[in-house]
Amino acid sequence: MGNALGFLYGHCCKPSATGESDSLAPHGVTAATAGVSAPAQGVTFEFHTLPVDARCVTDGDGITVYVSTSDPRESCLVPQEVQIAAVERSEARAQRDYTRADALHKSIVNAGYRVIAIQNDEVLARKYRIRLRGIDAPEGQMPYGNEAKEELAKIVQGKCLRVIVYEEDQYGRLVGDIHCNGIFVQELMLKRGMAWHYTAYDQRAEFAEWERNARAERVGLWASSNPEEPWQWRRRNRREGR
Repeated sequence: MGNALGFLYGHCCKPSATGESDSLAPHGVTAATAGVSAPAQGVTFEFHTLPVDARCVTDGDGITVYVSTSDPRESCLVPQEVQIAAVERSEARAQRDYTRADALHKSIVNAGYRVIAIQNDEVLARKYRIRLRGIDAPEGQMPYGNEAKEELAKIVQGKCLRVIVYEEDQYGRLVGDIHCNGIFVQELMLKRGMAWHYTAYDQRAEFAEWERNARAERVGLWASSNPEEPWQWRRRNRREGR
């Protein structure tokens, strides 16, 4: 990267490892404990995100994040056309040519990047869609679908996340573990009864234990006597052509 792009890099924040913040303090027995679950086998890489916008939470197990291109792994992956468009956009804005600046930013977005304003500065960031590994939250049309989405948004809103990536799924999402302020997000979602342990793709014993305890305490979706599994719901709706 040249010096002309210096204004775009920085603000690659890393979550605190000191434990759960006051804003995440759960009720009763639903507390998450940092560092309990070791990563599963097959980790490919990890990264830290910029602060998350709650609107980027798609459902109870999916989220869109942005990673600063100052990240060592990202800095060498930025396409040249994106670098040039970012510089030209900055110059256009300095000249108050906002029509050209907006057109250039559209080309940046189409390439999978975005210029994000943070603390009176601008950061060039890469977009990633994340699927939380090992859990399956209710779909939006299912009971507790909206509650699961809102719970995840409450956990991550405004926070920098540590994402441990295993693989890419058939929809182009990175499948991974998410940590936030020392909190293992999948643990919190399971303990609060906002998701199932997705045993077809993750057999970590602690996941099963967290779900089992939530079931016993009838928290979240387990307040229902027989909630439908989201994978069964999806299969049924595909069969019925919905």
